[in-house]
Amino acid sequence: MTVSIRRRHFTLALPALAALAQPALARSPHSLTLGMTLEPPGLDPTAGAASAIAEIMLYNVFETLTKIRPDASVGPLLAQSWHSSPDLKQWTFQLRDNARFSNGAPLTAQTVQWAFTRAASEGSTNKDRRTFTAMRQIAAPDERTVRIELEQPDADLPFKLGQATAIIVEPGSAAGNATRPVGSGPYVLDKWQRGASLTLKAWPQWREAGAIAIGRAVFRFISDPAAQVAALLAGDVDAFVRMSERGAARLKADGRFALLQSGSRAKTIVAFNHRHAALRDVRVRRALCAAIDRQAVLQAGQNGLGTPIGSYYTPGSPGYVDLTGVNAYDPDKARQLLKEALPDGPLSLTLTLPPTPYARQGGEVVAAQLAQAGVRVKVQNVEWAQWLSHVYGQAQFDLTLISHVEPLDLGNWSKPGYYWGYENPAFDALYERLRASADEGERLKLLEQAQRLLAEDAAAIFLYQPHWLTAARKGLQGLWEQMPISVNDLATLRWQ
Repeated sequence: MTVSIRRRHFTLALPALAALAQPALARSPHSLTLGMTLEPPGLDPTAGAASAIAEIMLYNVFETLTKIRPDASVGPLLAQSWHSSPDLKQWTFQLRDNARFSNGAPLTAQTVQWAFTRAASEGSTNKDRRTFTAMRQIAAPDERTVRIELEQPDADLPFKLGQATAIIVEPGSAAGNATRPVGSGPYVLDKWQRGASLTLKAWPQWREAGAIAIGRAVFRFISDPAAQVAALLAGDVDAFVRMSERGAARLKADGRFALLQSGSRAKTIVAFNHRHAALRDVRVRRALCAAIDRQAVLQAGQNGLGTPIGSYYTPGSPGYVDLTGVNAYDPDKARQLLKEALPDGPLSLTLTLPPTPYARQGGEVVAAQLAQAGVRVKVQNVEWAQWLSHVYGQAQFDLTLISHVEPLDLGNWSKPGYYWGYENPAFDALYERLRASADEGERLKLLEQAQRLLAEDAAAIFLYQPHWLTAARKGLQGLWEQMPISVNDLATLRWQ
């Protein structure tokens, strides 16, 4: 599956006198400092759902069979080639013959077999465990061949196997990957100063070490939007990927920087906890949806950089349909539906917000607009670790504003025990048909039906597809200009 993502590329220079007034930014041609909004809770993508893990580890320390490219196409990585049976149920991958882990262990077909079996096991904490439990058999007929037999056809398997949850881990070191990661990629962990930064250094024994231009990469964690801009202007970071849009105007006016705006496959939503008694009533959910002006939330949370959505699917993806007209902004309708569903009094809900700027800023608008519809809203700000533990891990919330950045995650709505607790047999049956179909035309029709069902059932308040903003010092080449997944691919970067 591929996706076309719209983007704009800004490079604005100041007049010569203004440029001369800026301080010089000294740098090493072999080092790089990247800014990140969130710090990962751990470093093992198979053990945690935070996208910040993949932003540091994927393709840098850990590798996958395939590699997702910036245009969302799929290319080789640990697998140099692959093919499928006509029914898309049997896939054969041929591994490269020179892959090793940083502890010296060889990477073989048996390693892949072990990694995928582990991901599917009962005790697995892999958030995409379903991908691996759908593998009926994982065979390693020789050291360089992996043969996977699926329960159902899956045209998207090569894409899924390029995501962070499909990393190939070394069996002997797997238990320690959260803090002492051992991978087969071009970088290894140098040091991690929790709360401040994490440093990777190039691994000299990597199979293509001579092609790596950045020998040392520091990731600095800066959540405050003003501090992000200040760090760029001061030269403390060279680039900030997926940064807050609040400082964009100031950076555009500085000739030292280039700004990239790229699309994504992310879906920013207000998730409902469907276990809440009132939220089990579709009239209440539709009322909450009708109370929210998507464009106002987008403006507050992303400075307008994004596209409103009406279901859990992004513009540009195959089969996308615009459903923003379903549950459109209508405060009068919201108040009427709430009066019908809850005649005995106002609804009281807690809106839990993680620390990301888009959530805190957009959450203010959501709370205010719900209040205008007659809902009593208590805003609860939490740190990222609390959100992961209490909201995602234990479903202790009523509402939460969050951006789901994973592509191909429509199936979360049929995942038993998922944090939002959505249960709909009609959607489950529809999604199973989608998973089982090998016909592209039928899949597109089923995708449309799945999107429409979620919209009409008001499964969440579907807000917008964010467009990510990246600011970088001029001369840094190789940044992804499109972002189908959240990753910072250091091997592609170099100073001009």
